[in-house]
Amino acid sequence: MLIDDFTDEDLNSRFGNPWRGVSDKVMGGVSEPTVSHEVVKGRSCLRLTGNVCLENDGGFIQAALDLTRSGKMLNVSQFSGVRITVRGNGERYSIHLRTSDNKRPWQSYRAQFIAGLEWETVDLPFVAFEPHRLDLPFDKTRLRRIGFVAIGRAFSAELLVAELAFYR
Repeated sequence: MLIDDFTDEDLNSRFGNPWRGVSDKVMGGVSEPTVSHEVVKGRSCLRLTGNVCLENDGGFIQAALDLTRSGKMLNVSQFSGVRITVRGNGERYSIHLRTSDNKRPWQSYRAQFIAGLEWETVDLPFVAFEPHRLDLPFDKTRLRRIGFVAIGRAFSAELLVAELAFYR
């Protein structure tokens, strides 16, 4: 199931919802994300850039997408995981999934990947997503949001995403 191929210059996903930048500023941090549409080596993509800063208990920038409208949930139980086509600056990034079980902003299910210097397709099975600051297992029938995140250490982020899908 294709979520986005990033051909929409306004960064509206295939579901019609827009991508948006989120940062640690919601908690008093100072990191500043830029989320933009780019064409890189002939591929349309989302570009997440910014400096991740640890000052004021900060430490993340994110490109986030609500997968449904009006607070509804998406059932992805027929899929095995998340497939991404990415490139970047050789740094480690995360995908964060949020379900209706995530009541606090810091709760999510997380899996990491490296964004190398060339385009690469990466499969992240749902079993690789670890709960963060909650004890409930990931429920594939209650997905609400997905995000590409640069987190946890001070660094300059540059992540390009050309495709995002759920795979069987």
